[in-house]
Amino acid sequence: MATLRKLGRPTDQRTAMLRSLVTNFLKTGRIETTFYRAKETKNIAEKMITLAKRGDLHARRQVLAYVHEEEVVKNLFDNIAPKYAERNGGYTRILKTGPRRGDGAEKAILELV
Repeated sequence: MATLRKLGRPTDQRTAMLRSLVTNFLKTGRIETTFYRAKETKNIAEKMITLAKRGDLHARRQVLAYVHEEEVVKNLFDNIAPKYAERNGGYTRILKTGPRRGDGAEKAILELV
């Protein structure tokens, strides 16, 4: 999964952070983070949902290689993907919530449509 932004972190920390964000996002359906992290998480999460829409074993193993928890993958394949079966992309939305108090970073909410 190629990323466009470095997010101020070394590669291993960045990939671990994005894997964690995607896992938590698919578990809860909504997360609050900074705007640029939300944009990167959106790209990867939409790819995971598209893989889950295929529904075959190879797609399941590809998602399991990226997402940490098996119950999240099961929920993705059983509940989330069938909900978007008729939709061609655009499964998530980003809502800006304003600057963070401490450092002024732009905050955003990432949620499933």
